[in-house]
Amino acid sequence: MRIPTDYAAGYAEARLVDAEMARNYIVHTRVGDPAADAFIERIHEMPTDRALPLVTAGMDRDEEALRRAPSFVREFFDPMDTPPDWVDQADFLPGVRMFHRNSPVVLASMLAGTLVEGFSTNIAKSFFITGRLRDQGVRRLKQNNRHMVEIFMPGGLEREGDGWKLSVRIRILHAQIRSLLANSDDWDEEAWGLPLSAAHLGFAIVAFSARLLKHMKNLGAVYTEQERAGFMAVWRYTGNLMGIPDSILYTDEEEALRVFEIGRLCEPEPDFESIAMANALINSGPLLVDMTDPKVRQNFASYVFRVSRALIGRTLSDQLNYPATPLVGVLPWFRMQRRYQRFAARYLKPLAKQNNNFTAFTSLLQVSVFDEAGISYRLPDHVYAEESSRW
Repeated sequence: MRIPTDYAAGYAEARLVDAEMARNYIVHTRVGDPAADAFIERIHEMPTDRALPLVTAGMDRDEEALRRAPSFVREFFDPMDTPPDWVDQADFLPGVRMFHRNSPVVLASMLAGTLVEGFSTNIAKSFFITGRLRDQGVRRLKQNNRHMVEIFMPGGLEREGDGWKLSVRIRILHAQIRSLLANSDDWDEEAWGLPLSAAHLGFAIVAFSARLLKHMKNLGAVYTEQERAGFMAVWRYTGNLMGIPDSILYTDEEEALRVFEIGRLCEPEPDFESIAMANALINSGPLLVDMTDPKVRQNFASYVFRVSRALIGRTLSDQLNYPATPLVGVLPWFRMQRRYQRFAARYLKPLAKQNNNFTAFTSLLQVSVFDEAGISYRLPDHVYAEESSRW
């Protein structure tokens, strides 16, 4: 096992807690997605005007086009037509219902908690180098939001569902970015392992699932154990479609939280890329809801920083150079506002429509889901987003 130099100190600490899981995490910093990486390598051999229709044919299961396509296209897509034995679409339904019932706090929890925790790891380096939030950042976030909504639509993860297609699109996109970064002078594989490694994607999927559940609860979400399990099942199959190997894909919530704990120990402390990405993410909130007045935007961003600090804790907030704000009462006040909003929506509808930081924050998902360009299977063609064709 070759330990990336950035991970040596963290690995030594993590081994004291869970040696087997720590070793597994470090091993996966050198693992990508062999099937998707090979697919992208073959795609690169073709002109763009021929490659894009092949990806589209595979996504849409266009049998006539696939019969004429090179064999490697079917070899990549066909195994994904049949879900793993552990997938039962009926298990998803309680989680789907819970997601939509708690939708006002879903993106608030994702933006202020889950994504920030994700950027506290070395995965931030991939995003920072490529500039995915620096250039067209709001559009990138809207695409991510649409993916989350589509996987939680009834039937969204069936073969013809948009949730299925968007999950596989992410898998292909990750392989493309991995290829671009691996061939870039900006990436230090000896220090960081592979770009968008299986370790980071395995960490991300537990953040999107188990950690998101925790943050949602802290912001007032209510769910049953069955709904909780359904939510985890949706994200687990999504992770499978995104190409995360079974060797680091969680099986249940308990294991997911353990992966998060050990992964955090293995990861180095947040560097300047994490600081830049986390702060850029929080400051993107006002742009998602089309706030244009500088004072209004600053006030709203300050509000999101306070909520985020309460969710992720003082230590990580300070590491990410958050503004110093008090933590006492932030989450109880948010939960009280959430209860009042539900009451007003039922009995005092004019008051429920009043604009304030809370209503703007809890409406992020509704106003930012759909990208005007729809689903596109175009891929970036340059490591830097500002120099890439639109995708």
